[in-house]
Amino acid sequence: MAERVKIPRVKMPEQNPQERGKNFSEVALGYTEEQAVTEATRCLQCKKPFCKDGCPVEIDIPEFIAFIKEKKFIDAINKIKEKNSLPAVCGRVCPQEIQCEKLCVTGKKGEPVAIGRLERFAADYERLQGKIKTPKKPKSTGKKIAVIGAGPAGLSVAGDLAKMGHSMTIFEALHKAGGVLVYGIPEFRLPKAIVESEVDYVKKLGVEIKTSAVIGKLFTIDELFEQGYNAVFIGTGAGLPVFMGIPGENLNGVYSANEFLTRANLMKAYF
Repeated sequence: MAERVKIPRVKMPEQNPQERGKNFSEVALGYTEEQAVTEATRCLQCKKPFCKDGCPVEIDIPEFIAFIKEKKFIDAINKIKEKNSLPAVCGRVCPQEIQCEKLCVTGKKGEPVAIGRLERFAADYERLQGKIKTPKKPKSTGKKIAVIGAGPAGLSVAGDLAKMGHSMTIFEALHKAGGVLVYGIPEFRLPKAIVESEVDYVKKLGVEIKTSAVIGKLFTIDELFEQGYNAVFIGTGAGLPVFMGIPGENLNGVYSANEFLTRANLMKAYF
């Protein structure tokens, strides 16, 4: 155990600064198989995994890391997907440093295990190998549920409930599913192709996604219930900016971060 703690945390390979200054490609390049196995070796496989307590969706972190250590990469991603339908996204943009990694026992004597990077590795491995599979379709419960908003909350709840056998429909106001993952995060941090792949997986779970569908104009929530939906989940996000109240912030040419990122992403300014 002491030897594992002494193994330094594996640094994530990145684009050369001189190169990444000239493009909008992803900066972090991800682990190689060898790097992932080395990082997985640092996990102490604690009997009481505090890291799991720090995970909002309760992924069995020690178990999926053990699979990576054994080079059972598909088993690792299957274990993750028992709880998380968006692993390639979460492995890139979840704040692991204040969640699972913050509680990692290895981090008490050095740097914590790079849980997020390992999650990303497993998801990317599955996608690049073309081995993405969906779980066996459950027996239908006969329940019909509407989800308003195809952002991370809406996609997650729709994926989880579809795996329980409910009929799921997401209504998204914009022309593309993904929410803040698409319009609020720069391409070099979270490529649109990654989000599209994750959305496709949620669709394969049996989730129907209707875009350009503004609830309140297309249908009211009451009308959704009249159409036979048994429940409605509202996941509209926090898209409105918070202004600082300083002179000139409402002048032409001054943008909130929300508007700037939305313009850059939806108008494809990153090309």
